[in-house]
Amino acid sequence: MTTPPSPQNPAGTGTKSEAAPPLGRKAAKVDRLAELMGERRDDGHGAGVWREALARMRRSPMAISGAVIVTVFVLVALFSPLIAPYSPTAQTWGAEVFPNRNVFVGPRAENLLGLDNLGRDQFSRMVIGARQTLLVGVVATLVGFCVGALLGGSAGAAATLGGAWGRRFDNVVMRVIDMMLALPTLLLAVTVAALVGPSLTTVMIAVGVAQIPIFARLLRGAMISQGSRDYVLAAQALGVRKRRIALAHILPNSMGPVIVQSTLTLATAIIDAAALSYLGLGNPDPAFPEWGTMLADAQRFLSSAPSLAVYPALAIIVTALGFTLLGEAMREALDPKVRK
Repeated sequence: MTTPPSPQNPAGTGTKSEAAPPLGRKAAKVDRLAELMGERRDDGHGAGVWREALARMRRSPMAISGAVIVTVFVLVALFSPLIAPYSPTAQTWGAEVFPNRNVFVGPRAENLLGLDNLGRDQFSRMVIGARQTLLVGVVATLVGFCVGALLGGSAGAAATLGGAWGRRFDNVVMRVIDMMLALPTLLLAVTVAALVGPSLTTVMIAVGVAQIPIFARLLRGAMISQGSRDYVLAAQALGVRKRRIALAHILPNSMGPVIVQSTLTLATAIIDAAALSYLGLGNPDPAFPEWGTMLADAQRFLSSAPSLAVYPALAIIVTALGFTLLGEAMREALDPKVRK
């Protein structure tokens, strides 16, 4: 049955079932939000920001160098029991070393990096110490990331969508963060470690607490910046709940700088953990290998056996450099101002 002529169908041909259905409201909303958020939907999938950043990092010599260093460090730390040829605490060659007479054993076939002042294999201690360094760095960064993201995310969401009450809550949280930032990072970590007592767990907590204000301020600032974007206004106009806007839209789009900062913080955490161990606030057992503790023990023999301090110092520097290069490359790849 044909339809009569009408303004919508001037020719008066075709059936009602042949008329093209209009675009669904839900699909139109999704396309509009995607357009406002800067995603291209020409192919139906959108261009992922992280995918584009990964493609740029593959062409960056800085990113490649950092990734190689970090990968080697992580592999050595994970498989250290299989790589270490000897026990790191066994004084197997103690009779060959006489620290009082400045007699040390350097690199040789059975000991690649020589022996320490107690006749222990230096290479085995370096390899096992990598696992402790990685553990301290990762756990400390996770502590700072989780607590800082919780405080900063709550303050950022409250300041953006919470109205007058939210702004008051944001002021209270950020004043606490400002007081933590007033203390230098290492001094705050030393204070926490001195109050709790020397142990490996103390080092993790102390370094993690010192990183909390960095993550909190960064995430709060990113969320406030995202709160003024067009897609947030569009979501509010469409009647989306404020809690959903904060958790499903603002928070995910604000995590990029925080993730990049976590990579950079790993380098700082490794250095701070080594500094606390150097000051005697780390593992109280001096026989257990940790790069900071090894560096502290070697300072007595700098004139007679400088290699005992050079090896752990180089390991700390190179590892921190690897995480720093990788973090800087990620920051540049995600920064719209420097995208090419």
